[in-house]
Amino acid sequence: MINNIELEELINNKLKSYSINDPYSINGLQVEGKKKIRKIVTGVTICQKLINYAIKLNADAIIVHHGLFKPKNDLKIIGIMSNRLRSLLINNINLYAWHIPLDTHLELGNNAQFAKLFNINIIGNLNNLIMYGNFNKKITNNELHLILSNQLHCNIIHYNYNNHLIDKLAWCTGSGHNYIELVARSGIKCFITGNISENTIYYSQEYKMNFYAANHDNTEFGGICALSNWLKNKNLDVTFINLSIKK
Repeated sequence: MINNIELEELINNKLKSYSINDPYSINGLQVEGKKKIRKIVTGVTICQKLINYAIKLNADAIIVHHGLFKPKNDLKIIGIMSNRLRSLLINNINLYAWHIPLDTHLELGNNAQFAKLFNINIIGNLNNLIMYGNFNKKITNNELHLILSNQLHCNIIHYNYNNHLIDKLAWCTGSGHNYIELVARSGIKCFITGNISENTIYYSQEYKMNFYAANHDNTEFGGICALSNWLKNKNLDVTFINLSIKK
């Protein structure tokens, strides 16, 4: 058992949240529930289905990567926002979220866990959200496509404009497609992320790259899983619920 504020401080200190500027999320405790936490449910993204699981399991807290509130949220409490908040408040459940801090952490972060899942040797960073590295041996772009599909259990969008063996690759879990030009200009011809945009195909084509989009949530379960296991090692009762969208 742990106090709800102590839990927030524990994770903030581990992820060094206070030193990170995050324009996409309010990190830490977003909705306050009961003071004493015995049971924790974790997931990638807050949604009604995850809240319902937490209620069914008599959880005192939910921890996610994608929470309800952003720094510049439209604070109208209507529609699904109203339903989610009502469910949390009626059942006295704490909601926590850590976004960029859980992307960039060198041990528990989504990018670090992505490298671990695919046995990628991390060489360095292009910025705080993009890592790059290599495999122990060079592989073809189609082999990488198959590996991604099998490990992430989803269909992969693959733009193949470079048939050379892959000796170096960059990755940014989640929504990293807008960094494709930064990756290309660094000289790396293979880039993996979660999302895709209308002009990604043209960047891939003109920079002669291999680009893989593997679904936002599917690339970001690693961080919350690692955080869940870290909390379990603190003798806390934690259950990870995998609701990642399979496409």
